[in-house]
Amino acid sequence: MTEPAEAEADPQTFLTELVESVGRALPPALAARVLVIERKRTVADRLFGRAGAIARVSLIGPEETLTLGYEPGPHWRGEVDRVYGGVTIARRPLGLGDWLTAFAGRVAALAAQAAGDAANSSRALQTLGLEPVGSEVQVRDATIEGDLRTLPARLGRRVPDEAVALVGRIGDLLIYALPRVAGQGEQEVVVRRTATVYLPDTLRAYLSLPADWTADHVLPDGTKASEALIAQLGELERAAKRLRDAAVEHDASALLVNGRFLAERFGVSRLDLP
Repeated sequence: MTEPAEAEADPQTFLTELVESVGRALPPALAARVLVIERKRTVADRLFGRAGAIARVSLIGPEETLTLGYEPGPHWRGEVDRVYGGVTIARRPLGLGDWLTAFAGRVAALAAQAAGDAANSSRALQTLGLEPVGSEVQVRDATIEGDLRTLPARLGRRVPDEAVALVGRIGDLLIYALPRVAGQGEQEVVVRRTATVYLPDTLRAYLSLPADWTADHVLPDGTKASEALIAQLGELERAAKRLRDAAVEHDASALLVNGRFLAERFGVSRLDLP
């Protein structure tokens, strides 16, 4: 998303990216329900069927609505409205930075709630035999950033807390690398494959094991499944850091070497049952 410092230079790009960030973070139906976009359409906009410039963006919550408006000048007007029974009973102005902080926090909370609901539904279907085990931890290429951000919430309490924290850090590293390798051919493929294949496959291998087996069984190397999972995620985190560093430095050769390591290391998980 455009940095707040750049908002005055290109307000429409800023507002457009703000709207798109919600679309990436939330399921489409939820985004359509909580995000309201107000536009100003000129005669030319109407004549040529254009949507028009974004004038205000509102994020609707059960008790508060966050609204950001732009007026030429430039002038940003951020507000938080206290709502009761559909009526605004109090209004408080916010500076652009404070408004964006509140907005990001609200979107993150909505994404985590949606991820938890989706994971619960998926696990219920798995119990009925209608979905494969671990299907709720997928990271889809089309929604890669949003899926990475919500992946820790979808894991719930089924993996150790340390593993959940590792997954969050790995996701942050890959999200940082993704725009820096966009359009770079094989380099982009390496980062995307790490996000959509190696990370979720490692988690699914663990989640497919019986709970009592993961708690009591000792692997041939003397570790338990939870310890093996944390060790593998630790390796993935180190690899993701190298991917991030190579992407930032535009070091294609280093990124591809690391990609080969990941393919060899995580193509088959040690947690898979024979």
